Amino acid sequence: MAKYKVDDIRNIALCGHGSAGKTTLADAILTSTGTLSRQASVDDETSICDFDDEEKQHKYSIEATVVHFDHAGKHFRVIDTPGYPDFIGQTIGAMRGVDTAAIVINAQSGIEVNTRRVFAEAEKAGLGRIIINNKMDSDNIDFPSLIKSIKELFGNACVPLNVPLGHGADFRGVAGTLNVPDDTDGALIDPAEISESLLESIIEVDEEVMERYFEGAMPTDQELSGLIVRSVAEGSLIPIICCSGKTGVGLPELLDAMAMCALPGGAVERTAKDSNNNDVAIQADPAGPLVAQVFKTRIDPFVQKLSFIRVFSGTLKKDVTVPAAGFRKGVKLGQLFSVQADATEPVDEVGPGGIVAVAKMEDLATGATLGELTMPPIEFPTPMVGLAVTPKSRGDETKLSGALAKIVQEDQTFRLDRDAQTKEMVVTGMSELHLQIIQERLKRRDKVEVQTKEPKIPYRETIQANAEGSYRHKKQTGGRGQFGEVHIRMFPLPEGTDIEQYATKARFASIKTPHYEPDCNFLWIDSVVGGTIPSNFMPAVEKGFKDRCARGVIAGYQVQNLCIEVHFGKHHPVDSSEAAFKTAASMAFRNVFQNAKPALLEPIVKIEVTVPADKVGDISSDMSGRRGRVLGMDSASGGLQTVAAEVPLAEVTTYNRSLSSITGGQGSYTIEFSHYDVVPGNVQQEIIAKAQLKEEEED
Repeated sequence: MAKYKVDDIRNIALCGHGSAGKTTLADAILTSTGTLSRQASVDDETSICDFDDEEKQHKYSIEATVVHFDHAGKHFRVIDTPGYPDFIGQTIGAMRGVDTAAIVINAQSGIEVNTRRVFAEAEKAGLGRIIINNKMDSDNIDFPSLIKSIKELFGNACVPLNVPLGHGADFRGVAGTLNVPDDTDGALIDPAEISESLLESIIEVDEEVMERYFEGAMPTDQELSGLIVRSVAEGSLIPIICCSGKTGVGLPELLDAMAMCALPGGAVERTAKDSNNNDVAIQADPAGPLVAQVFKTRIDPFVQKLSFIRVFSGTLKKDVTVPAAGFRKGVKLGQLFSVQADATEPVDEVGPGGIVAVAKMEDLATGATLGELTMPPIEFPTPMVGLAVTPKSRGDETKLSGALAKIVQEDQTFRLDRDAQTKEMVVTGMSELHLQIIQERLKRRDKVEVQTKEPKIPYRETIQANAEGSYRHKKQTGGRGQFGEVHIRMFPLPEGTDIEQYATKARFASIKTPHYEPDCNFLWIDSVVGGTIPSNFMPAVEKGFKDRCARGVIAGYQVQNLCIEVHFGKHHPVDSSEAAFKTAASMAFRNVFQNAKPALLEPIVKIEVTVPADKVGDISSDMSGRRGRVLGMDSASGGLQTVAAEVPLAEVTTYNRSLSSITGGQGSYTIEFSHYDVVPGNVQQEIIAKAQLKEEEED
């Protein structure tokens, strides 16, 4: 690996919408460059890139796959990424490992929802961009309209580097637009009409060359070679290339264009943080300080964890200890591997621009930085679709937990939570399809099957008024009895209250140490005087309160946002015990809570929905029907609008299906928790009735 100079390395992510032909294109490139000695096909399950069983079965990519080849004196690392938005995390991770995004478009279908998404992600990552119009052998292609729509959505920097000669069964080749060939018969757009605008897009990054050009002096081929890379890096040029991965027509020209236009390993401007949190520009220098980052994690069928690393500066060597952000003693690396799909080959070292994998580094997570500097974290989208899971077979709980933990390491858009309140194991992913694929992987790789259901909504209980009361627990059973009496006052405790100031209010007669539980904003105060409740029983009183807080009162949900003052009680020198006072405290809590205007709280989320502009009205109307409140709207790129709203979580647990139906698959959304709010009375009655019915069934 170290034998390649950084200027000769091209790291490219093939990305785009599903069924655009990215994997077929990657397989065809490997075959045409002689890297692969056989024909590979997604359809007959012989693709080198789609090697997982789930990918073969479904015939689409699920994970990002790294392959490499040489062409025109350049060393290429191409990462084939999934096309479905459900697996966008794989694409985002891959973009941290590359310098150029090759956005593949199905020339027949045109720009689709994930085409826009990956273009925006590539721009956000500061990558060079190339557009590949694939499947030019398809019928019913309106190429001029396709180019027009690309320019309208992505800007006038998008200029064809070549144009197709025919399409469908008549697609016989491509004609360059920078150096127009003599034979342009069948060109769908006259390449000569594009030549001038292409040249101007290239030279506008250099004022001196541009001035000479307008004075009549054409730039030299050597000047153009350097300026093309600069123009792609600065975004003034986004080359459009045409081909058919299936037939191979246009493939040689695509390879030449990638060698000419894709950015070398040090062309993207990147910064990292030093120990003082200052930004430091990264230089692609083999002798410079080591800066490398894990951009992908994969666990193969033999449970060997592979961490994929991109080196940005310095030289990474096998069997050495390197500093790492968040590690006190650094990280001891083992053997480095060059990766070709699912095959690995050992290498000794790798310099800037290089991509390698290391095995069995359990402490390395996706996003981890190696070296003295710290790279920015990789920003993955928040998963939104949840399922409660249990193993089908009894006794597989530990096995399931271990298997899900491996998925968490591999997939940064998958989350595993154990809800302490609902007692459920909840998995959250990008979509129902995403979670379905994960279930299939659990069954194949880890031999564990799961049962799923929608997770419970984590409602909370609270009070809206002051109340007071007592409870006497008295029981005589022949021998020693049980006796404990607790008198309490209960007050609402708004979130954000200054607890120290609140606990010293004059309303509390004699304050001892306040007891506060920040997780549920619960405060209880001991103001007992005269030893009416001996101090040795106060821990039992606290246990009774906490137990009731966890169990709830009106519907079985955790209690929050209240204060209890214990101000009086009674005890018996013989019959009083910790158990008696725990029971008395719990029952006093229950009785007084029911008289303090109890209410259910529900989680409210902030949702941002990005849709085509003509669907904004439908989204706003749908939000109103879900008890939501629209906060505002913003323009997004590509003729899209983003609608921001607050809505109860219970109303959007399956929003993915509705959004897809409303927008025809053209919408996307993000969700994050905002706050808890009181449930409307009619909805609250339904929730309480269901909870009581369930309690009766369990009894």
